[in-house]
Amino acid sequence: MVLPPGQRAVQGLPRFGVELESAPPVPPTDLEIEISGQLARRVSLRPDDLATLPRRRSESALHCVAGWSAVGLVWEGVPFAEVYRLLIEPALADRARVGYLVFVGLDGYRSIVTVEDALADGVLIADRLDGRPLTAEHGAPARLVSPDQYGFVSTKYLCRIELHPSEPVNLYHSRKSIQRALRTVRPHRRARVWREERHRYVPSWLIRRVYRRLVPLPAPPAGEAA
Repeated sequence: MVLPPGQRAVQGLPRFGVELESAPPVPPTDLEIEISGQLARRVSLRPDDLATLPRRRSESALHCVAGWSAVGLVWEGVPFAEVYRLLIEPALADRARVGYLVFVGLDGYRSIVTVEDALADGVLIADRLDGRPLTAEHGAPARLVSPDQYGFVSTKYLCRIELHPSEPVNLYHSRKSIQRALRTVRPHRRARVWREERHRYVPSWLIRRVYRRLVPLPAPPAGEAA
């Protein structure tokens, strides 16, 4: 498999995120994925609703900005474009304009995504991985999967989707210490893996070295060189 520049294949899908020292959040039994913005009526999405919408099964890699790629993952879920077309678009207020979406997780993490990237082919709200329901470590009960962007876009434990007419303030996390760290890193606003858009301002070859020093890479698959 040909990988994007600066990536190395690893075995399985390591747990990743900003709060690895904490246990994954426990979703409430009545969880709804709230959708907010310039809407004429209330819209939400329950994890059970994902079974009733048009579904897709797709194999793709998840590329961490730190330089590793988990390959051969089989995701199942609902294309976000279908969620947008069937649920969000009909509920938009008159003259509403959506330029960006913010995907919020139960752990307080937020990814900021252009509407163009969110509606791209292959972007899922996924509830299954490799034939099984998502585990808590990987974002249960549902998460965003955007295979052509770095993994920091693919918010886990999805609980809210915000619609914005323009790029919102770069609020990545509700915890102040994590927010300060992420604002320092300055993730790229598009984060497209094949263009190696890791950072807004620092050249990719340089930031790649920084990430590899700060974030240990998982082991490669058996028989492959590091």
